[in-house]
Amino acid sequence: MNLLPPLSLYVHIPWCVKKCLYCDFNSHPLRSDVSPEDYVDALINDIEVHRWQIQDRVIQTMFFGGGTPSVFEPVLIGKIINYVKDNFTLSNDAEITLEANPGASDRIKFEGYRKVGVNRLSIGVQTTQDHLLAKLGRAHSGHEAINALSEAKKIFDNINVDLMFALPGQQIDELRRDLYGVLEFVPEHLSIYQLTIEPNTWFYRYPPKLPDDDLASEMQFEIESIVNECGYDQYEVSAFSKPDRQCSHNINYWKFGDYVGIGAGAHSKLSGTQGVTRMVKYKQPKRYMDGVFSGDAILSSQIIDSESLPFEFFMNALRLNSGVSAELFEKRTGLPVNVVDSHLKALEKRGLVNVSDSVIKPTTTGMRFLNEVLQEFL
Repeated sequence: MNLLPPLSLYVHIPWCVKKCLYCDFNSHPLRSDVSPEDYVDALINDIEVHRWQIQDRVIQTMFFGGGTPSVFEPVLIGKIINYVKDNFTLSNDAEITLEANPGASDRIKFEGYRKVGVNRLSIGVQTTQDHLLAKLGRAHSGHEAINALSEAKKIFDNINVDLMFALPGQQIDELRRDLYGVLEFVPEHLSIYQLTIEPNTWFYRYPPKLPDDDLASEMQFEIESIVNECGYDQYEVSAFSKPDRQCSHNINYWKFGDYVGIGAGAHSKLSGTQGVTRMVKYKQPKRYMDGVFSGDAILSSQIIDSESLPFEFFMNALRLNSGVSAELFEKRTGLPVNVVDSHLKALEKRGLVNVSDSVIKPTTTGMRFLNEVLQEFL
């Protein structure tokens, strides 16, 4: 691993207007005991902790995720972007994404984010049906979602829309209304996820009745059919884009690139002379902030052992329907590709991956059953 992978910067804003019933992300309801200004100061101090690891590298992408980053005013987002520009090397054509929720943003905010350097907006619509939004515990209405899209299109030329399907009580005609309602605005990118019940969520404690597997599969096929007809390519398990509008930040994740995560609960993955290291910051915002200023913000840090590297690599890389080259596997892991030959042959035999011309790619079945594919590398 003499040649370091591309580098991204992830910035976590952990607050939301309210916690959604399905959400297992590190997000917290807005509180008055931590000021946004103090949190931004902590973020800036946090990135300084990583200076020795990234000062000679080019940051290719930035991503403000959450939580709901759009609860922060544009001036605070701009303070972070400007600090990075002034103190590190940010690529001239860096993709800078900010996640926004319809209930926590408006046209004035969108204009402000654009002015401070955000050039890609990701809007968390999830569904445009009010009764389904209520079942999810979302803090916005279908009208607010459509209005946010309408306003965003006047300001940004690179927009992602997050949608979910297989929601409690959802019918396939409601899914179609969601898709066509969003596609009317011709966003450059769609991220469409099947709802899953995760531990430590309200839905985990009080499970809702979800569409059965047959209906969920029918919904998946309907999504792929409709978005394909509308000119989008599926390039990843849950991602669809117009030509040349893939999410560069996420592609860096999926190709096992490096990233520094700053903020409460943020994850980092960095390559170095000792191998690949993963780090996680403390999750609770106050504990994280105290840790940043006392030099103790890292909850855990570990070097990935060589036995685990193939799983770590393919957990990301096999999300891409174009697959990855054997050469990239060797560059990112420092291992010869023959260490996974037997696993790849077993997966080929089961019709889950194809290996040809030194490219390893999932089949359509393999993409649908990615967890089963990954079991082979454990």
